[in-house]
Amino acid sequence: MAGIGIVSYGAYIPINRIKIEDIASTWGKNAEDIKRGLNVFEKTVPSPDEDVATISVTASRYALLRVDINPKDIGAIFIGSESHPYAVKPTSTIVGEAIGATPDLLAADYEFACKAGTAAIQNCLALVKSGMIKYGLAIGADTAQSAPGDALEYTASAGGAAFIIGKDKVIATINYTCSFATDTPDFWRREARKYPRHGGRFTGAPAYFRHIMGAAEMLMKKMNTKPEDYDYVVFHQPNGKFPVNVGKRLGFKMEQMEQGLLTPYIGNTYSGSSP
Repeated sequence: MAGIGIVSYGAYIPINRIKIEDIASTWGKNAEDIKRGLNVFEKTVPSPDEDVATISVTASRYALLRVDINPKDIGAIFIGSESHPYAVKPTSTIVGEAIGATPDLLAADYEFACKAGTAAIQNCLALVKSGMIKYGLAIGADTAQSAPGDALEYTASAGGAAFIIGKDKVIATINYTCSFATDTPDFWRREARKYPRHGGRFTGAPAYFRHIMGAAEMLMKKMNTKPEDYDYVVFHQPNGKFPVNVGKRLGFKMEQMEQGLLTPYIGNTYSGSSP
């Protein structure tokens, strides 16, 4: 993908925090055991007036502040999230209006658990490469939910990131991208259900580790690279322990991972952790 990449970026996480001790004490749990098991110490909490739309708009405006481009040149806006504020009504058009990119605009909302924001980036890449658009805006944002007392309550947080993808004014070239996708039902939420459900320990080996390792090994094989060729690596972070574990299994060292290990301090922002 010569010459195509990230033109600008923006991020937003709520200012509010809650510590693991506060959640654990509510349910009579041992906070030290939980922190040791998850490697998470606190997480973000959205204010009552914050949702995926407000987070996406703020992150997008920050991205536009960092680069001198006309919002009208953004030909596509894709937002990946599992917590869109409307069941029927796109978040992407809200963002388009807020930043002045409408009406000559391709807009769509994506859902794919924590991967939806990455899919938005991949589609923007393809549209830019084909010449159909000059710039694309790919956003990942979530206000993740958890049933009260569920294990997810210690990590499910809120945040978002926006990436302007294009050929001009590129600050980070995207050399390659690939996906490892299977129908592994480790995490789901049925229509009209307030909270998601998950498969407990099933979310580990057959879900997270199989897919993260599969994608990383696939990428390095296709690019003919190895762990020591990379200065830094960031793996998806449902908690603070899994990404370190998977990185070591793949042959990466802690100094390559520690810069991007944010979940211990902000929680799992789901699609907000894109790419």
